[in-house]
Amino acid sequence: MIVAIDGPAGTGKSTVARIIAEKLNITFLNSGSFYRAVTLYLIRNSIPYDDESAVVEVASALDLDYVDSHLILNGEDVEQYLHSDAVDAHAAQVSAIVPLRHIVNEKLRKITEKLSVVCEGRDITTVVFPDADYKFYLDASLEVQAERRFRQGVSKLSLEEIKESIRKRDEIDKNKAEGSLKIAPDAMYIDTSLLTIDQVCAIIINKIHV
Repeated sequence: MIVAIDGPAGTGKSTVARIIAEKLNITFLNSGSFYRAVTLYLIRNSIPYDDESAVVEVASALDLDYVDSHLILNGEDVEQYLHSDAVDAHAAQVSAIVPLRHIVNEKLRKITEKLSVVCEGRDITTVVFPDADYKFYLDASLEVQAERRFRQGVSKLSLEEIKESIRKRDEIDKNKAEGSLKIAPDAMYIDTSLLTIDQVCAIIINKIHV
């Protein structure tokens, strides 16, 4: 079974997907972690983000795996480094590289050959798993997105800086040549702005159990 969840940052996707996976006793899969891991590797090795051929060459050679909901990069658990300000600032740009998206999508599909998953990202319902058993699109106002990110305490940016960062990132994601952020026609739309995580999870679980 594949449960696919899309939506912009700060809508509760990761938290909701993780809880749903636990409730269904299946694997939680965060597609964004793969792009963030590539971005982290570029940062660590001073490889330009805009050198597409270099990025694709690097990504093709990386050993990317997903174990117990943690991204493993060349044998190292890098989950704790994936949401730094530096990675945040460049992940959307890196993930817009079309050949890289093909590499990551293939890795995601391979994982689901043997596992049932709850997978979240930005083009999971439209590109990666268009035939997913269940599709959801989570949304929230920009103000709510920024406040949630700010409260996580992992960024050193001010609330206004976070808001601008998210706005730019969403703009890049919605205008990607491939894998852009959009609502699949058959996805259930949920505005999480005024909902708690538990309320969002209840809506999704009820839909899956129908």
